[in-house]
Amino acid sequence: MITIVHEVEQPVQSFFKKGPPEISVDELEALLRGGGVRLVDVREDWEYRRGRVPGALSVPLSQFAQRGAALPKDKRILVICESGSRSLAATDFLIKSGFEGATSVKGGTNAWARTKRPLEKD
Repeated sequence: MITIVHEVEQPVQSFFKKGPPEISVDELEALLRGGGVRLVDVREDWEYRRGRVPGALSVPLSQFAQRGAALPKDKRILVICESGSRSLAATDFLIKSGFEGATSVKGGTNAWARTKRPLEKD
């Protein structure tokens, strides 16, 4: 007896979804030195006051839906948080709101501080 087996093609679901673009703190430093970018820190106010990348503008993620779309579009926006998670969400929001070139900083302020780069504090 011959048995015929029909294979049914099943779509493969990937767990590796392409997310918003990211840069390293080395790339961030070079871009800040070159000018032409705006760094937005999406941590809460108490985190921002504790220590931030010099020149970062505070727009907490809890207020981002209201304030994020109102950011000026004259410069490329780079987004940073504590470790890189919240900045991905904010970057995704910005891209969907028409901010071309918006980019998250991988590793966040923690990565910046671990490399002994300066922090501004209140």
